Amino acid sequence: MYFAALLARTEDGWEASDTELDDVETLSDLADLAREASPDEDTVLVLIEQEDAWFGVVRVDGEEDPRIYVSDAAAAARSSYGEILLTDELLGRDPDDGDVLDALDLDGTEDGESDEDDDDAEDGAAVAGAADVPHGPVGDTLILDDLGVSEKELRLMSTDAVTEIAESLGASETLETVR
Repeated sequence: MYFAALLARTEDGWEASDTELDDVETLSDLADLAREASPDEDTVLVLIEQEDAWFGVVRVDGEEDPRIYVSDAAAAARSSYGEILLTDELLGRDPDDGDVLDALDLDGTEDGESDEDDDDAEDGAAVAGAADVPHGPVGDTLILDDLGVSEKELRLMSTDAVTEIAESLGASETLETVR
């Protein structure tokens, strides 16, 4: 089960809204959604949590690039919402490092060969891709530092991290209105 919410910092404190991520396909879409929550270009936090598995924080400050923290990259990689956050840059991969032949998507059937082994090849590719994702946290561990949540506190959060973050920010009552 997932929970996602937006917390926008305003002059009057934090404002919360729950958000539906079904139409979000990329990090850029998510950042745009966050920017819409704060027309004054204030700080907006997107908090995403998958029950007992992982949580993520995306911070958008005006038009700056979003900052991301994911508590467990390997767990998030198995989630469609987690995949949005796990960019090549976040994982330290160069998107141009791929083999040119891999990009051509040659499956061996071009010369009349059988495609019986396609499923095995795809499974192997999925396992190889998952091996590139580290177990444990990735991203900007100082993402909430200036808001009162230290790197150490962030790394220690686990099962109910969204609530813990909101409490640290003084926004727990606000968050509960959308939970």
